[in-house]
Amino acid sequence: MENFNELQNEILRLKKEKNALILAHYYVPLEVQDVADAVCDSFAMAQKAAKAEQDLIVVCGVRFMGESAKILSPAKTVLLPAPDAGCPMADMVTPGDVLRLRAEHPKAKVMCYVNSSAAVKAVSDVCCTSSSALRIAKNLDSEEIIFVPDVHLGSFVAARVPEKKFWLHNGFCPTHHKITEADVLAAKRAHPEAVFAVHPECGDDVVKHGDLVGSTAEILDFARRTEAKEILIGTEGEIVARLRRELPEKRVWGVGAAFVCPNMKKVTPEALFECMRDEKYKVELPEDQLRRARESLDRMVNS
Repeated sequence: MENFNELQNEILRLKKEKNALILAHYYVPLEVQDVADAVCDSFAMAQKAAKAEQDLIVVCGVRFMGESAKILSPAKTVLLPAPDAGCPMADMVTPGDVLRLRAEHPKAKVMCYVNSSAAVKAVSDVCCTSSSALRIAKNLDSEEIIFVPDVHLGSFVAARVPEKKFWLHNGFCPTHHKITEADVLAAKRAHPEAVFAVHPECGDDVVKHGDLVGSTAEILDFARRTEAKEILIGTEGEIVARLRRELPEKRVWGVGAAFVCPNMKKVTPEALFECMRDEKYKVELPEDQLRRARESLDRMVNS
């Protein structure tokens, strides 16, 4: 990128001075994405942190993303620029909820969406991402699956793996949950030539209209590859802004005005600069929790 502002240049200076790796999620402001070494989904951020030569990792995302990076890089220093940037969906399930569900369904194994706390990962059997959830469910050596925390992703997977019995937790992403079928139909009427790419964190009545249902990375890839010149995006609004800048030859619209994650927007350039300058807001997790959460993530990778 060219024409960085003064604050962005200061962030780049600190990155070089401290030999830091900056990782950004697709939903944080573009001004933050532009100074990052990589922009990707949450688990890809953790994987890049683990493979990095740098020992100072700055995770521009919400709390569970910083925890995931720490789980895969326990010896490295992981910083979170906005320590109050939580994930409401991740907060909707606790280790106690998982243990209760295990007691109610003793034959089931627990499949945990990566959008969850380290404490929940530590009491689960296997993690999954939105792109790997179907594969993990099909390969899991259990006829019964407890899926936490996202009821929408869980429902999407359960409908496509009918040979297994699913027990779904009732968590959800408030941002994706806000979008209704009426929003989608109105957008389709306004842009009848557009294809629709949607995230499975949306409800079934929204997802059923998708030409592509996939993770954020898959939505971006679809938008880049499709021959369609008009695209409706069914996920966080920063993706629309990114694609409009990246694909000026295409017309890209968001579905509904509510597609903004307020927690991701807490990761501002100012917050990133202060975090790096002072090396503050370190992610720390108990050793036992790190180990057990790592086992759930490793099972996902090896499934």
